[in-house]
Amino acid sequence: MSTFKIMPRSMVCEDSNLRGDITISSGCVIHPCSTIIAESGPIVLGENCIVEEYATVRYRIPENHPDYGKLTEEGTLKPLIIGPDNVFEVGCTVEALSIGERNVFECKSYVSADVTVGSGCLIGAGCRLVGKQTLADKTILYTSECLQREAMDRQKTQMIQLDYLRKILPNYHHLRKVNHDPKKARPQV
Repeated sequence: MSTFKIMPRSMVCEDSNLRGDITISSGCVIHPCSTIIAESGPIVLGENCIVEEYATVRYRIPENHPDYGKLTEEGTLKPLIIGPDNVFEVGCTVEALSIGERNVFECKSYVSADVTVGSGCLIGAGCRLVGKQTLADKTILYTSECLQREAMDRQKTQMIQLDYLRKILPNYHHLRKVNHDPKKARPQV
């Protein structure tokens, strides 16, 4: 069963493929033909994230992983919390179980579930990250050999691109309606 919450100011194209328990925070833009799959628990997409065409964000904990089948203290499945201001470019596949903020996953990159991604990282076009590893903050991976270096500056926000997409997308695509407003009063139990 798919349940998703779309917060105000988010734009989610109807042609996107959303499966599982997904929360799309305020300001996110989800392009058509993008895929977000929550198999091993809920996904919470941070504010102002962009998921472009044919990009796949999948939360699937492998059976041989130490976190497989673990529950939180409340007895619920552990969520994948993706930090704010991440960009998932065309054709990338990201299965990482921990993703910080302000990362860019370039075209056709692949990140497996054994990888932990810090903040301010850039995974270059065509890079394939498999095997247990942790990317420190501000790591840049480039070329098909996944050479690494540290960025001198912090990744910039994508606000100009987000503003442009918010103007253009409604003109050419049908959008899913916002269905959750955290500011509205909820009935007390």
